[in-house]
Amino acid sequence: MLTHRTTYRVIYGDTDSMGIAYNANYLRWFEIGRSEMFRSLGLPYKEIEARGFFLPLSEVHCKFISPAKYDDLLIIEASLDPGVRGGIKFDYCIYSEDEKNILAKGYTKHACLDRSGKVVRPPEFLKDIIISE
Repeated sequence: MLTHRTTYRVIYGDTDSMGIAYNANYLRWFEIGRSEMFRSLGLPYKEIEARGFFLPLSEVHCKFISPAKYDDLLIIEASLDPGVRGGIKFDYCIYSEDEKNILAKGYTKHACLDRSGKVVRPPEFLKDIIISE
């Protein structure tokens, strides 16, 4: 299974008045994880869209385990699930900097659309990355 890790520092704007990260930010951090994964493979989202394909979110799940706080350095781990054929599924785990605490786990599922907005199977260039890794 293809896995990529990136880091993110929790900024003040991510938090509430108690210095705890607001829950919707975890979905942004999932997006950072998958975007950086594609970038590390030499295929940023911008290139996928330039080739005429779009990956809208169709399902999301997040299990909050421990809170992220202001100035924490997070490790965002994103993994591609090669078992999904009709779209693309990413699994995520957000860790504390020392990797001793899992802060959240979840997944996102994405449909694949062509330029006309029609749902299609992922094109060969995407399947090659998902399967070969």
